[in-house]
Parts: sequence; structure tokens; C-alpha cells
Amino acid sequence: MWAPDTKDWTWVLERPCDDCGFDAEHVPLAEVGERIRANTRVWVSVLAGPRAHERRAAGAWTVTEYAAHVRDVHAIFAERLALVLEQDAPTFANWDQDAAALEARYDLAQPDEVSPALADRAEKVAAAYDRVPASSYDRVGHRSNGSTFSTLTLARYHLHDVVHHLWDVREVTEAPTHP
Repeated sequence: MWAPDTKDWTWVLERPCDDCGFDAEHVPLAEVGERIRANTRVWVSVLAGPRAHERRAAGAWTVTEYAAHVRDVHAIFAERLALVLEQDAPTFANWDQDAAALEARYDLAQPDEVSPALADRAEKVAAAYDRVPASSYDRVGHRSNGSTFSTLTLARYHLHDVVHHLWDVREVTEAPTHP
């Protein structure tokens, strides 16, 4: 069993990540879609490899479990992006990622099923970011804990999340986790 993540990661919007080193603060929204696509290509490659079911440490997810989480992260952020663009200052439903992992049985996930679903959800949200007009970059939404995100910071936060998870599985991939 893994340890639940209880950190508030919003600080990654203001400075490089202490763990993975990714600096989201200066990523233009116009680049987020392509960066998600590039990240997804690495996930697809890693999931096709022989180490997709490898658990690198007790209490850590396998590559496939992380990929299943990333698949679901893309869906959550697609929903949140749509809300920000369609409603004035919406509040996002709480998403308990640990409960989602148990409910969706990430531990039983198969790479050949996760990979195309991850790629599909990634493309949908990447395309949605590609369509955001500059006039909507400052629209806001609120997380249930009170954190406020603009369209721009939502995109950056999302991108950090998927980049960070490639860093989490860096032992099983030769590819860089971010440019």
C-alpha cells in the first residue's frame, strides 16, 4: 500500500519543484498542449516497456499505476478547464486521488489498456488548451480547499503534475521527464 499524498502542491506555480526540478511559472499557456503531448509520448513508450509493472520501492506505485493516475489527471483537468471557460469562478468538485486509485483498481491496471486511454485523454485536454483564447487566460476557478487558479495557472499546475509523475518513474525510463 502506498502512502497518501497530503501536500498542497500549489507552491509549484511560484518556484521550481523541489523534487523534479520542473519550473512551471514561466510556461506559456500556448505551449501546454504540445508539452502534454510530448509527455504522453514518453508515457506510451514506458508503458510498452518490460518494466511497466515494476514496483521500484515498497509503498510506491508501479509505472502502470502512475500512468493510470495520469490518465485520470487529464480527465479531471479537462473538466476543470471546461468549467473555468464556461462558468464564472466555479468551484471544482473535490477529487480524492487516493480514493480514485482504489476505486479504479490502479493496482490491477494493464499497460495495454492504460496507454491508449491515457493518450486519448491527454490529446483531448491538450487540444482544449490549444483552443483557449488569450482573453480567457485570467478566468478563475476555485479548488474545494480555497486555492484559486486562473486558466493559465490551472494549465501550469496540470503540466507540473504529469511531468512530476514521469520523474517519479525515472528509474524505469531513459527519456527526459521534461525539456
